[in-house]
Amino acid sequence: MALYTKAAEILEKVERKEGAVKTLVYESKFQNIKQLYALVCETQKYSSVLQDIIISTKLLKETKLKMNLAKVLLYDFLIGQGLKCGGSWKAVMMKHRSRLQAALARMKVKKKVSRNQDLLPPGIRKASEDQLPRYVRVNTLKTTMEDVIDYFKREGFSYQGQAARLDDLRSLSGKTFLCDQHLPELLVFPPKMDFHAHFLYQAGHIVLQDKASCLPAYLLNPPPGAHVLDACAAPGNKTSQLAAIMGNKGKLVAFDLDAKRLSTMSTLLLRAGVTCQQLANQDFLKVDPESPEYRGVEYILLDPSCSGSGMVCLRDSSPAPPQEEEARLQALAAFQLRCLNHALRFPRLQRLVYSTCSVHKQENEEVVSAGLQQNEGYRLIPVLPSWPERGLEPLTQCLRASTTHTLTHGFFVALLERRPPSSEDAAPMQLSTTASSPEISVSNENWEAGTVSLDQDAAEGNKGKKKKKKRKGNTKSQC
Repeated sequence: MALYTKAAEILEKVERKEGAVKTLVYESKFQNIKQLYALVCETQKYSSVLQDIIISTKLLKETKLKMNLAKVLLYDFLIGQGLKCGGSWKAVMMKHRSRLQAALARMKVKKKVSRNQDLLPPGIRKASEDQLPRYVRVNTLKTTMEDVIDYFKREGFSYQGQAARLDDLRSLSGKTFLCDQHLPELLVFPPKMDFHAHFLYQAGHIVLQDKASCLPAYLLNPPPGAHVLDACAAPGNKTSQLAAIMGNKGKLVAFDLDAKRLSTMSTLLLRAGVTCQQLANQDFLKVDPESPEYRGVEYILLDPSCSGSGMVCLRDSSPAPPQEEEARLQALAAFQLRCLNHALRFPRLQRLVYSTCSVHKQENEEVVSAGLQQNEGYRLIPVLPSWPERGLEPLTQCLRASTTHTLTHGFFVALLERRPPSSEDAAPMQLSTTASSPEISVSNENWEAGTVSLDQDAAEGNKGKKKKKKRKGNTKSQC
């Protein structure tokens, strides 16, 4: 019974946008993590189907169950491998068995399908077919690429060298793996390969992190000794990657408002061998850029709260009405623009990466465009010319990521750099970089920001609405 109680609790937290599914599952410290994660993901995938059955059979009224608990029980009872509990809950489901099965059968007849998976909404069905590779980032604070590759080879894995194209990642199967074509410290394995119980993961030698999520720190590329801020840091994978790039030398300040998430991040950073960090349980927007503590900041990674629309496991099977969704996106975009404007106020800032795990232009290109219009001392820098998916016009200097074009979660990344103090047509400034500097192509041409309208007053008005409907806003880090 504990399995279903915990699964329902996590689904409720996901609905309140308190975190990603995987993070919440692993924070739960449930005995069988793999079983819990599978149940939560599958229930979430079939959420709209299960909800229709529950409503049509009036199951909540008959059983006094809450919606999310009813969903996890019904998933295993009708679609999964059968209920893994006895007692009163099993008795309740068995009592209504014929009505529940009949409701599922009627739904299939109505939609003219024979398989359960064909009942899924098109977007969810496509997402379930998008099998993303398992990305493994090597933590160079504790080991080397060569040692990790050798370790896996001794375990019977076959190393295929460095990928030359995206199709190389699609063709992975069995115990084969390769080195990513864009990120030099990223290994790629076949989909669903699970390393959570592996020695290298538990010892902090490898980090399980989606490729797109590795881009912000890689492109920011702060050199050893730099003063760096991670403005919305939890759960901490990007923070540990920044520390590895810096070689644990310098000052890395990580902000997060949630004390519990910060505590979890502290454990993660300890396991990763990070020693240059300073954790700050405070609101980044309230930090004084001119204070002695922060006026020397040179690099900022800004990954603010977002809709999470690019995360495969967070895609909503029952989206909000268009008007409500647009209001929510405008409120998020206004918050993100506040964060960007605040970050660009740090007097010695040289480079900033803005990123989201959203696919919406309101949270991505429009925020960056507005930020550049309001901060003329900064410019957009083109990055990774070989990356297959670019930002929407006219911001093609930015990167986008998706399940179809890059075999990753949906993501957006923009690199901003302070303009040289001389004339606008001066050569781009030369920043000190590490030996493994990312591929960055800088144009001397002036860039003109596109027009964007972000109504701050309307966004402020949306904040009042958030109290009535929690799904309209989000002020906690999701990615």
